[in-house]
Amino acid sequence: MSQGRRWGGALELTVEVRPRGDAATPDAVPGTVRALAYTDVVGVPDVGARVTLNVSALARGLGTGGYALVVAVPDALPADPPPGPGHLVKARYTPLQTLVLGADEQESPHHAVLAEADSLDGLPVVVADLHSALPAIVAGARHSAAEAGRPAPRVAYVMTDGGTLPAAFSRAVDGLRGAGWIDACITVGQSFGGDHEAVTVHTGLLTARHVVGADLVVVAQGPGNLGTGTRWGFSGVHVGDVVNAVGTLGGRPVASLRVSGADLRDRHLGVSHHSTTAYGRVALVPADVVVPRATAELAAHDAWPDRLDAKVAAQAGTLTEPAGRHRSVEIEAGTDLLDALRDTPVGLSTMGRGLDADPAAFVAAAVAGVHAEQLRA
Repeated sequence: MSQGRRWGGALELTVEVRPRGDAATPDAVPGTVRALAYTDVVGVPDVGARVTLNVSALARGLGTGGYALVVAVPDALPADPPPGPGHLVKARYTPLQTLVLGADEQESPHHAVLAEADSLDGLPVVVADLHSALPAIVAGARHSAAEAGRPAPRVAYVMTDGGTLPAAFSRAVDGLRGAGWIDACITVGQSFGGDHEAVTVHTGLLTARHVVGADLVVVAQGPGNLGTGTRWGFSGVHVGDVVNAVGTLGGRPVASLRVSGADLRDRHLGVSHHSTTAYGRVALVPADVVVPRATAELAAHDAWPDRLDAKVAAQAGTLTEPAGRHRSVEIEAGTDLLDALRDTPVGLSTMGRGLDADPAAFVAAAVAGVHAEQLRA
């Protein structure tokens, strides 16, 4: 075993896989694999150490980032954590359940504030169904602020548990936080490892407003969303519930559309059916649905399909007045926004496609950030 890259609470390893007892190593798992250890949970494996791996998703070729996951380092178990405050159990009733201190629980220094907090006071909250939208949304907000001569917004990211549970899995969160693009990551539900922990999306949002002091919030699941090719069987459908939470708490919900000009699946071309289901069927509170309108220069990009804007506008129109309950907000997007996306401190990738392969995906997220920034002006 050898060590590789390290970020946040994650350590990349190269591990030689050996059969367990008389069991055969699955054919789909190569003899040497990349593995990921969450160091806060399993400790830091030394070079040459034995590790116990979970290779189930890797063997099936699922989207785990190509990693086996370290369950334990049997010859060097980490020390028990010292006694301390906190009784929130995340990843509950699994062998790797983790005890954390929630911002909203009784032992927290923020409990008194959150016990009384009941409003977001009009705070703009951008909601997106894919984790890959996060850096693009923040890039759009920062670009809008710079264009207006305002300081960059103080951004909190609320990570839901629709995808990965450990925040440490996300190199994007680590990179954005390190660059000062996000000021805090708040992990809610069963997700854990953020700068603050919270029990629900509601208390996560209130933590962003009253503890972090955010000017703008982005809510999205962690990496590794789950889809089944059905209308309702997608982990990102919960964004409709997030819109409801934002509205209930007196925030300003901003719906980021999942858009693609390059996806080979018709149900994801233009506006994804996941967006129309979540915002059209699940979200019962009106939100601002932000629709990009490409300038002629941007529309001339090789990967920007002809009439994509018209398709997106028509699909978004089913969500907005008078056909739907939401408000339509058109934001012009030019090559200056594309340049801002190129300057993100982390890589941009969605469904294996980068910025130049599918610029519409990232521009659609970025204009939601532009609008949210304009709301706080």
